[in-house]
Amino acid sequence: MIRLFTAIAIPPEIGQGLVSRQHGIEGARWRPIEAFHITLRFVGDVQEPVADDLDEALMEIDAPAFDLALTRAGHFGEGADIHAVWAGVEDSAPLRRLQKANESAARAAGLKPETRVYTPHVTLAYLKRAAVPEVGAWIQANNLLRSPPFRVDRFGLYSSWQTSEGSAYRLEREYLLDA
Repeated sequence: MIRLFTAIAIPPEIGQGLVSRQHGIEGARWRPIEAFHITLRFVGDVQEPVADDLDEALMEIDAPAFDLALTRAGHFGEGADIHAVWAGVEDSAPLRRLQKANESAARAAGLKPETRVYTPHVTLAYLKRAAVPEVGAWIQANNLLRSPPFRVDRFGLYSSWQTSEGSAYRLEREYLLDA
């Protein structure tokens, strides 16, 4: 079994701006810059043949390159159940089309449809029992976040596994978008 997801990697120069915001929430497990990404489709644990089928379907995606920017900050969960803080992604029709193409590729590989609403974001930290006022103060301090636009000319298929520091990722395959 291999745990997979598809995503857009965040360029290092954009990631540096996010790293500078990683403080102010006690006990937060801040993500390293190399882990910053925008998930297109979470796949989960699959057998190797399914991973191969997914790879083949992803190779068929024909989509143009596009520009994207990060904007605002937010969190997942409510009250004592807040479990992550993130940087948001500016609304983008090309991103939505690429995400839908990834969803179609996953279905072509035999995966069940994703039922959650797609919320593009970059996870900056995972939280466990974080103080709600600290999270609120962090959101308020970072809600005007706005990155310069960056070019998205590829996306990747990543594997994921747990370490003592949290999830680690490895790029398994890269798919170029049309220039």
